[in-house]
Amino acid sequence: MSERKEKPENSSMAMDEKEMRELGKEMEELETNQELKENGRRPDPVQNEKNKKK
Repeated sequence: MSERKEKPENSSMAMDEKEMRELGKEMEELETNQELKENGRRPDPVQNEKNKKK
């Protein structure tokens, strides 16, 4: 990412729309909590606790 700015103008994780699209693609490939459990792995406990309270 040689074109990266020093600080994002909008104070977000992504510097621009292109980077936002790339991050979205990465997130789509992440396993859900249920998929993690099915594969014998533990989901993030903080996220898991939030889901239980709903």
